This record gives sequence, structure tokens and C-alpha cells, in this order.
Amino acid sequence: MRYANITGWGKCLPPAALSNDDLSTFIDTSDDWIHSRTGIRSRRIAHVSTSALASVAASHALAAAGMQANQLDCIIMATASPDSMVPSAASAVQQSLGAGRAAVFDINAACTGFIYGLSVGSALIKAGSMQRVLVIGAERLTHYLDWTKRDTAVLFGDGAGAVILEASDQPLGLLADKLGCDSEAR
Repeated sequence: MRYANITGWGKCLPPAALSNDDLSTFIDTSDDWIHSRTGIRSRRIAHVSTSALASVAASHALAAAGMQANQLDCIIMATASPDSMVPSAASAVQQSLGAGRAAVFDINAACTGFIYGLSVGSALIKAGSMQRVLVIGAERLTHYLDWTKRDTAVLFGDGAGAVILEASDQPLGLLADKLGCDSEAR
């Protein structure tokens, strides 16, 4: 049986941060209120594009896997905040990394996007159509936030994470998944 093992991982956290105390200077909130409800103390703020964040995380994942970008068969980019609708953010990452032979596409599934990307990447490997898949979850949601709305401004930040999935006969990595959506909770 074929499995999709995680062989490398990376992240990109922007250096700029906005603390709960910072937020309380322009929103009716406090560090205690936010932290007690969310566990959040601060969020990262990016001054670069979503694909730039993703490219850094991807580079770290490739290095951790000991792999070159031109060895990738596919790049799956999960984001709700792409640089533009067309071309895909995954194609910008492909160009940045020099992964010209890889198939690329974006997934927009909001908070669950990375999990969906992991599931799709694993399925591509298990089906035998891909050997090495880069899965990235990246967001730059602070660019789109209404900073006057406490219900969302306190929740979101910017950053990226990435993993390399590789085909293996060893039962490691994503062994099973069950995807779903509760659209009634909208």
C-alpha cells in the first residue's frame, strides 16, 4: 500500500506583531477579554504578500526534507487571502521556488484549507499520480479585516506553514481523514 509521509515542514511568521493591548487602544476590548475567550495574546502582521509568506515556509519545508523545488510534482496552496484571483497563489510560489515542472492549484476552504490540502495531496500520492507534494497554508487576513469589528479583528493574523508529502510504503503521515462542513453554522 502507498502512503503519504510528511518528510519536511516549515513556517513563516512575520516579525511585526499586534498585541491584545495594542488592539485595545482602538477597539473596545482588553487583553483579558480576548485571551479568556480565544487564548490569543497577539497576532502577526505581514507587510509582504501571501505568496511571499508561503514561499518562505515552502523553502524551509524543502530544506527540512532535503529536497530541491524542481523535484516537486505538485504544489497545493490553501488560502482565503490570495494575492489575486488569477493567477493562483500556488503559481506565484511555483515561480518563486523554481518548481517549474510541478502542477499547481489553490484551495479556498477558509480555516480548514490546510487540512483539505493535506487530504488532497495525500490522495494524489496514494492514487499513484504524484510522488512529492508541497502543501501550504498561508493567510494575510489582516489586510482585509475591518479593524473596528471586535468579533473578527481579535481573531486573525498573518503567516504560513508548509509540509512536504512523499510517497512511501511506510504507514506514516496522514493515515485517514474525514472531511465535512456544517453550513448551518454560517
